[in-house]
Amino acid sequence: MDLSSEMIHALLPVFLVTELGAGTLTLGLVEGIAESTASISKVFSGALSDRFTRRKPLVVLGYGLAAVTKPLFALATSAWWVLAARFVDRIGKGIRGSPRDALVADLTPAPVRGAAYGLRQSLDTAGALLGPLAAIALMGLLAENVRLVFWIAAVPAFAAVAVLVAGVKEPQRHVDPNTPRALPRWRDLRQLGGAFWAVTTIGAVITLARFSEAFLVLRAHDAGLSLTWTPLALAVMNVTYVASAYPAGRLSDHIDRVWLLVIGLAVLIVADIALAWGEQVATILAGVAIWGLHMGLTQGLFSALVADAAPAELRGSAFGMFNFVSGLVALVASLLAGGLWHWYGPSATFYAGALVSAAAMVGLLWWHFRNASRTNRIY
Repeated sequence: MDLSSEMIHALLPVFLVTELGAGTLTLGLVEGIAESTASISKVFSGALSDRFTRRKPLVVLGYGLAAVTKPLFALATSAWWVLAARFVDRIGKGIRGSPRDALVADLTPAPVRGAAYGLRQSLDTAGALLGPLAAIALMGLLAENVRLVFWIAAVPAFAAVAVLVAGVKEPQRHVDPNTPRALPRWRDLRQLGGAFWAVTTIGAVITLARFSEAFLVLRAHDAGLSLTWTPLALAVMNVTYVASAYPAGRLSDHIDRVWLLVIGLAVLIVADIALAWGEQVATILAGVAIWGLHMGLTQGLFSALVADAAPAELRGSAFGMFNFVSGLVALVASLLAGGLWHWYGPSATFYAGALVSAAAMVGLLWWHFRNASRTNRIY
């Protein structure tokens, strides 16, 4: 599914701006609404997977819905059409995300949970790496026919659903069969505990500093990368992402995870400065690669932190709420990024990201040392 999605997303920002005539504000709106939609959906799907004790049906529904939306991108005639397609696609992502992440926790012993999420993130990102490379090859073979590339991207999406339906078996969960299968209740959130809400707050602040990767693609195109080669930006990002996610996950099982977050923020600051300051394509791609390293250091880590902090019986709900809060912040981040780009240029967007990252790092260190006497890990 990531192969399919990234074949489209690697070309979509430039397709929106050059072929459909959208501006960076519109791009920020499309990306922000898409990601926040996914996150809002995750609240309900995660909670439902806890209540009804089965996760796979929701995962199949989410992946299936994402697959059937892929042809809509090839048919798009306006930015609003793309927004509608992204909206439905992200609903699918939202439906599957929390149950899938909770499913990983159901299967994984706690001592290797960081490694498990790191491995999942690496495999996810392997598909995301192959997607842009496939888009580059197809753009060259098909004389830059973007819409035909979008049509071809639907094939691996449907293949992913077929593999999921036929090959994935849900493990038996230790749930009392006499427990009433009521709908999720908002008051259940009070049982998630202070450690979970601390992780969620930290994640929200870091999300504000890290806006949509669509702006990385647009930055590479702005620096002189042709339409055919713009997917190279996401490919470069995913090389460092896939290479670092699993080692970072394993490392997080053995050291204080706060320090990995601090390192991840420092890496993001370096990436933002390179992207803001650079003028040559090589410099921009270097910044994109460093951005991918930041993703590898932090994304699987947050999944492990949520799984550690939440009660096992509410794990799906916890992932849903974490993603809900992160998604709302992602909407704000993408809108701010698009506005800064529109009014002040691309450098302002990335310098602002560096400033927010620095503020997040200071706040995280302050919080950690303030609580060091009570615990040496944030969960």
